Amino acid sequence: QVQLVESGGGLVQAGGSLRLSCAASGRTISSYAMGWFRQAPGKEREFVASIRRSGGNTFYSDSVKGRFTISRDNAKNTVYLQMNSLKPEDTAVYYCAASVSGYTYDDWGQGTQVTVSS
Repeated sequence: QVQLVESGGGLVQAGGSLRLSCAASGRTISSYAMGWFRQAPGKEREFVASIRRSGGNTFYSDSVKGRFTISRDNAKNTVYLQMNSLKPEDTAVYYCAASVSGYTYDDWGQGTQVTVSS
């Protein structure tokens, strides 16, 4: 099992930017594909972005494509989510997750709150 801790969330104005970090411990993230998910109030958890172990393949939901960028630094055992041009509808708790298979997710962080004001 890998332990994941998200950070970098907060309050930002519409059009602004935030960078979320996911720090891993207990295992090296080079063994995992990594993903970001989010859950807004009253809504189901949804996929945001994912990245393969090598970092060569990334995937995004349609709602964030072109605005968000997922990246990884295996030497620092950290995954990032750069969020630009933020919109109020991006407001949610953001979760980092690790995948052994690259298809389903096995370990999850505690989440970090992102709030985008109008």
